[in-house]
Amino acid sequence: MKELLISQNSHWMGSKQDFIKRDKLSTLIEYLPLKQIITISGIRRCGKSSLAKQAINYLIESGINPYNILFVNLEQPYFLEYKHDANYLNTIYEEYLKLANPLGKVYVIFDEIQFFSNWQVFIKSKYESSDIKFIITGSNSSMLSNDLNTLLSGRSLNIHLDTFSFNEFLNFKQINYSNEIEKISNKIAIKRAVEEYMNWGGFYEVFSIENENLKKEILLSYVKNIIYQDIIPRYGIRNSEIVERLFFYLLSNSTAILNYTTLSKIFEISDKTIKEYINYFEDVFLLKRVDKFHNKEKEQIKSQKKIYTLDNGLLQLSTKFSSNLGIKLENLVFNILNQNEKNLTYLRDTYEIDFYTNKTLYQVSYKIDDEKTLNRELNSFKYFDMDSIKEHKLITFNDSKKIDNISILCVDEFILSPI
Repeated sequence: MKELLISQNSHWMGSKQDFIKRDKLSTLIEYLPLKQIITISGIRRCGKSSLAKQAINYLIESGINPYNILFVNLEQPYFLEYKHDANYLNTIYEEYLKLANPLGKVYVIFDEIQFFSNWQVFIKSKYESSDIKFIITGSNSSMLSNDLNTLLSGRSLNIHLDTFSFNEFLNFKQINYSNEIEKISNKIAIKRAVEEYMNWGGFYEVFSIENENLKKEILLSYVKNIIYQDIIPRYGIRNSEIVERLFFYLLSNSTAILNYTTLSKIFEISDKTIKEYINYFEDVFLLKRVDKFHNKEKEQIKSQKKIYTLDNGLLQLSTKFSSNLGIKLENLVFNILNQNEKNLTYLRDTYEIDFYTNKTLYQVSYKIDDEKTLNRELNSFKYFDMDSIKEHKLITFNDSKKIDNISILCVDEFILSPI
């Protein structure tokens, strides 16, 4: 084990890894002085490990002895035989103490902690008896929240990490956008970046390479790993083929309204099982459902849901959307809103509004050149106009103008404006 710990903690030897700075780093730094456990949740490969390692760099730059910081990726094959023994986490920690001999406060980072069963028991015991600052990462939202709430209620602070935001994507491409002059000067570059981001999403390993076939292979490997490592074994699902087929079917129907009865007939399983499987997809941050708005919370919970994928790049795995720019744009707008708004819903009656949140109506249409299309979108705003509505925003790919009280925004303007 000594060799493994040393290989995973290159900062002990003075080595420093450079990473693209993530926006959530500032929140992580704010949490570091606090006693609470920091949890970093997010889909696999979104950058949770890199964010934690950026915290290591910060701690060392702040004067913390590198030997007082332990990083362990718990999904290493070495730990496979111990995954059902939570006491082995203590074995790892004791081995670290003997190896590094830290003095004073210790920072322990356990990456992908859900790999170990009953991990929260070890964390709780050390949290209460030792001067340890824990940072743990996980790829399952309900597992982290449920397990922490069971034994560690009030003792944790969560940071949810999405794949790279568009702003972070622009930073990677070194395209400046911080003021109006830079936005105008780099207008063409920003528009090209929007198109690329809309098509390929925010996974670093995907957008950092050029080969499109390889991009798709990487995205497919992500999905397969999530289904067969995070869903199938955790929930003891026997028919893994149905789970995979259901996911790709839902992916091919992104932005559409779910019909559990129809899905039940297609896959020949109960609608209850369909809902459970979709819950699992949400837990691992692959998909998300959006409620139809209702003034009564109970009715909203019972409402028909629309389904979206949490990274636009995943749409590439569906041939159905290979050229459907309208679907890609709506899914992109969803992701932007979802990262900033907690109570995202849609409206539907005679007309439909794609998104409703914070007293703002959002409608998405790739092009409004056709008068019939434009009138349809404008009529949707008129139909749902209420005294409580403060803003009406129609997001397109290229158009920007004002019609009455409706702001028509091109997507790059929408993304780079405060929501």
